[in-house]
Amino acid sequence: MKKLLFSLLASGLVVTAFAQNAPVSYKKRPSLGINFVLKDMYTSDAIGRSSISSVISNKQWTPFSQLDPGLSVQYFQGLSEYVDFQATLTGSFVKYPFYRKSGVNPTTSNKFLVELDASANIKLLTDKYVVVPYLTFGLGASMYSGTYFAAYAPAGMGLQFNLGQETFLHTQFVHRSAISNLAVNNLAYSIGIASPLKDKKEPVLVTPPPAPEPVVEKDTDGDGIVDSKDKCPTVAGTAKYNGCPVPDTDGDGINDENDKCPTVKGLAKYDGCPVPDTDKDGINDEEDKCPTVAGVARYQGCPVPDTDKDGVNDEEDKCPTVPGVKENNGCPAVKEEVVKKVAASAKNVFFVTGSAKLQTKSYKALDQVVAILKEDAALKLDIEGHTDNTGSDKINVPLSQNRAKAVHDYIVSKGIDASRLSSEGYGSSKPVADNKTAAGRSQNRRVEMKLKYY
Repeated sequence: MKKLLFSLLASGLVVTAFAQNAPVSYKKRPSLGINFVLKDMYTSDAIGRSSISSVISNKQWTPFSQLDPGLSVQYFQGLSEYVDFQATLTGSFVKYPFYRKSGVNPTTSNKFLVELDASANIKLLTDKYVVVPYLTFGLGASMYSGTYFAAYAPAGMGLQFNLGQETFLHTQFVHRSAISNLAVNNLAYSIGIASPLKDKKEPVLVTPPPAPEPVVEKDTDGDGIVDSKDKCPTVAGTAKYNGCPVPDTDGDGINDENDKCPTVKGLAKYDGCPVPDTDKDGINDEEDKCPTVAGVARYQGCPVPDTDKDGVNDEEDKCPTVPGVKENNGCPAVKEEVVKKVAASAKNVFFVTGSAKLQTKSYKALDQVVAILKEDAALKLDIEGHTDNTGSDKINVPLSQNRAKAVHDYIVSKGIDASRLSSEGYGSSKPVADNKTAAGRSQNRRVEMKLKYY
């Protein structure tokens, strides 16, 4: 019982934020309701013989299947916004468990029980709220089987749910305490709906007759200057311009009085003038990341960068991160003595006749090239393979490619990153000597290695 009362109180506190639109007065109008009732004639006696906690723990509360159904009619009328009068007439068929002291034996079959009581419902909130918990107390009388009359005192609690239009759903838990000799303690659970008996009278609003309109001279554009004195009667303006708007000569939306550049379209931010271009590079200062230095649009108004500060901008510099010279496209010039060493090494690269297999006597020359590449990590190397004109291109071109690739692979095997090397074969298409002589053909069968920085 205590837990249920606490739950009702908590519910009332939770729902205070859910007010509906309602009349100014929340005093309940006369209403009629109908309820479904379940009568419990035994649990109260068990509680009286022990305690409510014992009944609950021992599962002595009467099960739902043993409750007796009934119907009741209720009448409600508000005594104040927080107190409602409630009259209840209930009918049900029950086995009446007369107490021994009454001298009447309990019945063995269901007979008709009529109960009539009057109660006061004390609400914790007004009918303004969606859910209203309340306590109910009263007095009542009953008639069982048309013969036995008794008096009792109902007390309990309920929840009222506002369904709108002053219609309410009621749930009640009521204990009827025996007062007279033939009465017995019992419980009743009910749920029902109640609505006002009559429609609410809407207040009659009396509209006063309209006051006569004062006679005023017409002002079509509503600028405070009557049409007879307004040179622009259909366009709002100012008295200074005889009812016409302040002019905007350049049509930029900023009138001439506030426009510092009245004949050139501009922005309000710059008092009617265009966005400035301080460095005169054609990119206005709002879009220019270098507003004081002339630049280009693709760099948002800044000059083309020169990352390595060698005087050659990055767009023209083939070595943008390594300082170089303009004559070499921004890359460093390869030292002449290094070029000569690599060229000399290339002349000492030999292959097994008719194949791309390096002869071991080539390793010393190639190791010198590897040492040069390791000394300067920025250097790159192009490897070219060439043959004489003996045989066809179908044989010579693949052979020259494979020989260039053999040199490439050897240098990579010595720890040089492959991305720094390129290899290509040209067959007999680039002779350096006459292929008609044995000496000339010997010179044409060669590998060339060219250093570069890009």
